[in-house]
Amino acid sequence: MRSIVLCVPLLIAGPAFALTPEDIETATFDGFEVPEGQSGLTVKLQVLLDRSGISPGVVDGYKGGMSESALRGFEERHGLLVDGILDPEAWSVLIGGDAMPILMIYTISAEDVSSLTETIPDNVAEKAKLERLGYLRVTERLAERFHMDEDFLMALNPEAAFDVGGPVWVAAPGDALVAEVSRIEIRKSERRAVAFDAMGWMVTNYPVAIGSAATPSPEGVVEVVAVAMDPTYSYLPDINFVVDGVTEALILPPGPNGPVGSVWIDLSKPTYGLHGTDTPAALFQAASRGCVRFTNWDVEELAHLVKPGVSVEFLE
Repeated sequence: MRSIVLCVPLLIAGPAFALTPEDIETATFDGFEVPEGQSGLTVKLQVLLDRSGISPGVVDGYKGGMSESALRGFEERHGLLVDGILDPEAWSVLIGGDAMPILMIYTISAEDVSSLTETIPDNVAEKAKLERLGYLRVTERLAERFHMDEDFLMALNPEAAFDVGGPVWVAAPGDALVAEVSRIEIRKSERRAVAFDAMGWMVTNYPVAIGSAATPSPEGVVEVVAVAMDPTYSYLPDINFVVDGVTEALILPPGPNGPVGSVWIDLSKPTYGLHGTDTPAALFQAASRGCVRFTNWDVEELAHLVKPGVSVEFLE
C-alpha cells in the first residue's frame, strides 16, 4: 500500500427523504422545468447521467449544483446548448433507447455485513491506532456501491433491517466505464474533472472538491505518477498542516473512511493528488486542502482509466 499525504475532508450531515420506488420509475419529463427540491424525475435524471458516463455525484433525488453541472457536461459532450437546464432535446438524447429500470432489488449478502469498523474517533492520533478506517454501517457500504446518498437509501427502504438475505431497493447506475484516458482537465470554476481520450472525446466527467483560497489546488499542467488503491495516509504536520493539535508524524490505516478515501492518484507536484472522500454528499459544499477530491466510486473508476504520464491540467 502507498502512503499518502495531505487533504482532510469536512463533514456535512445529509437530509431526509420520502420518495417511493413507484415515484421514481413513473417519473417523466413534461418539457418544462425539473421540480425544485427532491423528485422522482431528478432521481431518474441522476441515474441516467451516471449510466451515460457523466457523474452526478451522489444519487439523492435533489435538484442542485452537482446534478446541474453533470447535465452541462452531458450537453457539452453531445453538442447541445450548455446551460445545465433539462430540455426536450437533452432529455431525448439522454434517455435514448435506455429501457432499463432506474432501480433494482439487491439481496444483502454475508460479505456486505462483515468487516465493518465499530467506530472511528475524531482525533487523528486515535485514528492512527486503528487497523482500518472501514465502513461503519451496511447502509454506508451499499450507498457507495450503488452511488447513492445513504439517507436516501434508507428512506427508500423504510422497513428494511439491512441484514443478510434482506432485499432492498437500490439505484441501477450501470457498468463501470472501459476506456483509456490521455488527458484530464480540472475545471476549478465548474468543480468538475473532465477526462478525454487521445482523440479528444469526453470519456467521463466527475464532480470534485478543490482547494480553497487559503489552501489552493495547483496551477498549470502536471502528470499522473502512480495509482494507489486502498492507500494509507501519511500525516506529516511539519510539511503540511497540523490537525487536532497533534505535532507528531503518523501513518493512518487504509479504508474508504480515511482522509483520502479508497484511492490516491499521485501527481507530479509533490504531496498533491486526486483522491476519494468519506463524505461524498459534501463535494459541492466543502473545499479540500489543495488536492482534488472525488466520490470513492468515481475515483475508483478513474483509477482504471489512467496510467502514469496522463496529463492533468488545472484550469480556472
